[in-house]
Amino acid sequence: MNGNIAISGSKNAALPLLAAALLADEPMTLNNVPRLQDIYAFNNVLRVVGAQVQFQDIENRVIIDPSNVNYLEAPYDLVRKMRASFYMLGALVGKHGYAKVSMPGGCAWGPRPVDLHLKGMEAMGITITLDKGYVIAKAGSSVPGGRYRLEPSSVGATINLLLAAVLRAESFTIGNAAKEPDVVQLCNVLNKMGANISGVGSDTLSIKKAQKLSGGTFENDPDRIEAGTFMIAAAMLPESSLRLIGCNAQHLGNFPQLLRQTGAKVNVEGEVISVQAPEILQPVSITTEIYPGFPTDLQAQWATMLSQANGNSTVTDTVYFDRFSYVPELSRLGANIKLKHNTAYIQGPTLLEGASVMSTDLRASVSLVLAGMAAKNTSEILRVYHLDRGYESLEDKLNAIGAKLTRAQE
Repeated sequence: MNGNIAISGSKNAALPLLAAALLADEPMTLNNVPRLQDIYAFNNVLRVVGAQVQFQDIENRVIIDPSNVNYLEAPYDLVRKMRASFYMLGALVGKHGYAKVSMPGGCAWGPRPVDLHLKGMEAMGITITLDKGYVIAKAGSSVPGGRYRLEPSSVGATINLLLAAVLRAESFTIGNAAKEPDVVQLCNVLNKMGANISGVGSDTLSIKKAQKLSGGTFENDPDRIEAGTFMIAAAMLPESSLRLIGCNAQHLGNFPQLLRQTGAKVNVEGEVISVQAPEILQPVSITTEIYPGFPTDLQAQWATMLSQANGNSTVTDTVYFDRFSYVPELSRLGANIKLKHNTAYIQGPTLLEGASVMSTDLRASVSLVLAGMAAKNTSEILRVYHLDRGYESLEDKLNAIGAKLTRAQE
């Protein structure tokens, strides 16, 4: 597997910006937006509330005009498809003083409660009530604000509280705020639109009320999880050498250093990350942590790689304890993985043999693709629609560098 791969824009970074467009008094243009099912779904949520949305998908550009937003509800049928739709709660109550949003859906694995979002808004002075599976948020022309500490730190809650606060709270401080690049990008864009957020990039964000936000044209960040996934693929597949174009290595935190410990050669030159597979892949145990630690969104891919490493290792997820639905499926392919609580114990290397496997979520899907690429014979991966939520043109990118992937027509 050799060649170049262009890294797409980040879905997780784009979605909060699409929600933030509702706060403006003028249209917003967002460039470098990936063509993904989650983006299409969120655009439809924006349209339901009255926004005009043009997705120029050939140019990867979205233009949102929020001037006709007048339906302040996000219904279950749309929100159940993706959790990020819950950002509508902060965006609508922040701009209009009222929101009615369904409790979210999303990946099949595990609960991801929204208590932090709701308690933080209540601490801000927003009135929250629950009614038949919907959250109703109400606020006057302004709320006093105050201070709320996130325990644990949460990207989603940090984003929703920012969206709610910038136009509505006199003075509000988020303690233990998430520092992920997605949050930093949102803060920077909101400030360019006219918000008053200080402490950007730290774990304490302070917001002063802005009178209005303007629109503008903004560039979305590259997808650090896509970059990390391809870096893992290059390390685990023998004799591979990949150049990833259009990256921001700083957004990867300590991930490149950990990958180097496997014996892989990792070189960063500007926006290009080069990865070369080692002769012998060394086992490196990891524990997921909040940024800049190891991302939970890469642990399934890392565990798949470790099945080919020369020795024993562990993968522990402290962010989402039950994000291990891929383990029995990897075992069907021949991996030697035992799961105990929130830790996978992996013995390697094992010879992977092609089989039929089923994916249950986005990162499990791509992990099974990587395993299938490493396996002898043909593998059949079912329910790959999950891939289309988070990886733009995955099979095209991988086939261009030597993979043999075919998407069967359902």
